Amino acid sequence: MSEQLLADFPESVEALEDQLSCPPEDLIEKFASVDSDVVMLGVGGKMGPTMARMAHRCMQQSGNPHKVFAVSRFSDPEVQRRLNDWGLETISCDLFDPQQVASLPDSRWVLNLAGFKFGAKTKPTMTWATNCIIPSIVCNRYQGSNVLAFSTGNVYPMVLPEGGGSLATDPPVPDGEYPMAALGRERMYEYFSEALETPVVIIRLNYATELRYGVLQDIAQQVHDQQPVDVSMGYVNVIWLGDANAMTLRALFTCQSPARVLNMTGPDVLSVREMANQVGGMLDIPVSISGTEAATALLNNSHASYPLIGAPQMSVEKILAWGSEWIRRGLPMYGKPTKFQVRDGIY
Repeated sequence: MSEQLLADFPESVEALEDQLSCPPEDLIEKFASVDSDVVMLGVGGKMGPTMARMAHRCMQQSGNPHKVFAVSRFSDPEVQRRLNDWGLETISCDLFDPQQVASLPDSRWVLNLAGFKFGAKTKPTMTWATNCIIPSIVCNRYQGSNVLAFSTGNVYPMVLPEGGGSLATDPPVPDGEYPMAALGRERMYEYFSEALETPVVIIRLNYATELRYGVLQDIAQQVHDQQPVDVSMGYVNVIWLGDANAMTLRALFTCQSPARVLNMTGPDVLSVREMANQVGGMLDIPVSISGTEAATALLNNSHASYPLIGAPQMSVEKILAWGSEWIRRGLPMYGKPTKFQVRDGIY
């Protein structure tokens, strides 16, 4: 493996989280103009903690005295502890409860990361409730504020890889309980953006990855464990979580009414088979492949977003090298597969 690719490899979880939350200079400058506290909802997942920390670091480094409030049920108290250790203000809140949401700090800058995907097959009602009721509560509480909401590329249909992926202007064609509920979430934000004159931006993300989870780590772990890599979903998009954090926070400054929709992912359509073989070469492990590439895949084209929110800086080659080294060293993993191979929308 190239020593150059591993020159700044993070050798611990602490070093990794520091890198994932390190803000670029232009973002620090943007946060200097933020005129209220920032409220980030649903930060208890895999993406939220380092994004909240990046926002907090932007405030600190820009000299802005306002706070970043990290809000979640915090079913994992360790996440809340880490956020507090990083200097953020944390609030435990059930976003289904309008009274609890009403008691949250006022803000003109709100991000909602809350959603429900895995378990949609067994808990379809929770899928719809989380994705469609919470937006109503949030938009009514923060009427007139800038609101960023996460969605997913799962609202798109499968497309041919050679086409480069679905555009934000393409009509959604959700297939399955979760994709339909995700589109419902978008429609709620779009409705309230117009009805309440609330600036909104909706982010359709495909697939954030870092060294403890993500599509590339799913593939690398299978190669390392000498398990067959399924290539039936033969092509994917990925984006390094540090890039996704920075691009999301930039997107907060693009809110508008009617709501804006932005795609967010890396610039390339990636072959699962080729990436598995790359990892095999890096780890010096033979690769076993199962299945055959389908003609279509779930793909997202975000090139039109880059002029507004910046382009990813981390190369796939470097992510693969870091991910392979992380697994080779036996460093911590979340053990939560992305299920990117799913083709029927059932999660």
